[in-house]
Amino acid sequence: MSLTKNFFNRFSEEDKALQKALKNILGYKPGYLPYYVSAITHRSQSDLVATNNERLEYLGDAFIGSIVGEYLFKKYPTRDEGYLTEMRSKIVSRQSLNEIALRMGMQKIVRFNKNDKMLRRSHIFGNALEALVGAVYLDVGFEKTRKFILKRILATYIDMEELETTEYNFKNKLYTWAQRKGKHIEFITVSEKIEAGRKIFTVGIEADGQTIMTASGYTKKEAGQLAAQRALEKLEADHQDED
Repeated sequence: MSLTKNFFNRFSEEDKALQKALKNILGYKPGYLPYYVSAITHRSQSDLVATNNERLEYLGDAFIGSIVGEYLFKKYPTRDEGYLTEMRSKIVSRQSLNEIALRMGMQKIVRFNKNDKMLRRSHIFGNALEALVGAVYLDVGFEKTRKFILKRILATYIDMEELETTEYNFKNKLYTWAQRKGKHIEFITVSEKIEAGRKIFTVGIEADGQTIMTASGYTKKEAGQLAAQRALEKLEADHQDED
């Protein structure tokens, strides 16, 4: 068998494996595979705008937001705008979408730089899920995209009653704790640096002028949320030790 034939057979097998994995996630066999390859390709694997998932992420984010908004509007006819907005924010939050993506098995197919430990702790799988929704729309159109979001995401992975009491905004939780304890909380940008061509932010949390936690991320918002989450986990552990 020639080297060329070996090459194409290898990639044909990779495509078949990807199609099978995607079918398990989507509930149907994908049509135009390049859309989906782009959707699962993080920029750490490809800096080319045409081949990484950032544009598809933008598209998918718009569809998820609008379809979830419509779903909540119809499900809760007596609830006010504030309630609907809060519930939508929880569903489409980076934390929520990342958890859903992991439960769907997105981590098995997303292509990223696995040597970058920070990426593993970020929300790249939730971002890839948004990009996947964008790919679904381009491949099969609006109605099937709507069905995918409602049936394969909301109905399968979202418990509305549980969501009402869930808080994904760790900053808000930390501010609430500080207010209850009479402490002053500040989020401080400790450093900004470039690693592997990407800017990394380190954010620290100060309570009454004393640094209680730091964390790094690819955006200030991500670093701040991670620092707040870790601070809350530490506070909870300290409280349990006292008990």
